[in-house]
Amino acid sequence: MPRLSTFAAPASGGEAQSDAPPGRPSRPQRRARRSVIPGFRLSLGVTLLYLALIVLLPIGALLLKAADVGFLGYIAILTSPRTLASFQVTLTTAAIAALFNAVYGLGLAWVLVRYEFPGKRLLDAMVDVPFALPTAVAGLALTALFAKNGWFGAPLALWGIQVAYAPAGIVCAMAFTSIPFVVRTVQPVLEDMEPELEEAAATLGASDLTIFRKVIFPTLFPAFLAGTSLAFARSLGEFGAVVFIAGNQPFRTEIVALLTFIRLEEYDYAAAAAIAVTMLAIAFLMLLVVNAVQAWHQRHALGEG
Repeated sequence: MPRLSTFAAPASGGEAQSDAPPGRPSRPQRRARRSVIPGFRLSLGVTLLYLALIVLLPIGALLLKAADVGFLGYIAILTSPRTLASFQVTLTTAAIAALFNAVYGLGLAWVLVRYEFPGKRLLDAMVDVPFALPTAVAGLALTALFAKNGWFGAPLALWGIQVAYAPAGIVCAMAFTSIPFVVRTVQPVLEDMEPELEEAAATLGASDLTIFRKVIFPTLFPAFLAGTSLAFARSLGEFGAVVFIAGNQPFRTEIVALLTFIRLEEYDYAAAAAIAVTMLAIAFLMLLVVNAVQAWHQRHALGEG
């Protein structure tokens, strides 16, 4: 009988079989799993350069300018009556706007995910309008609508309700610019929820309210809290949409961003830097909270929390 060849026949399609041991990927497979970014050092260097020029350099200059006033001067600037009033107005209106967006954004995301109706795609696209619309244009539009002779302001004036040039106008402007954060954070989680969980709860006799409270909302809570925190942080830094509708009255409708701008126009750079650093610290704290919530949500989604 003829002796069998010691060489294996080539695999179908002209591809040679891999001689790698079982369980270990072959060299072409290991090469294909590498990152598509060409060069870790080059990518890291470009990223760090961008971070230094766009983020760290302005923040460093701001901190150095604020340090010129000294600790006592910093405390004196922050504890002045006008500064405290502006912080109170900003934090209060931002909190109210975030609470409104928490409720309304959750309801809007629920409608977009759970129901089919004419104009759904248009409504879904309109959610992102505050991202695309310049904030100054939004402020002008809201002022025209809620002025005493506006479409919404005139009927409200009959009831003695003033929106434009009042704290209520600040809340409207902040809520308008930050509503997409709640909707776009909650909406994907709602879309990925398994309907079997709700069906099982309904089979066991749970009511709709119980299903939402015990099954749906615990799953949504991390994303819901993250979206609400982002909306609050966005409202804290809002300027363009608020400056037109607020009226900018000291001790009543003057926000922190506007007070910082006024200090810059007065060439009081130290006071402007001190106020801005305080807002930066608040925003950084909100960022830490959001990152902690996202990390907890990731552990919860993976079944580790």
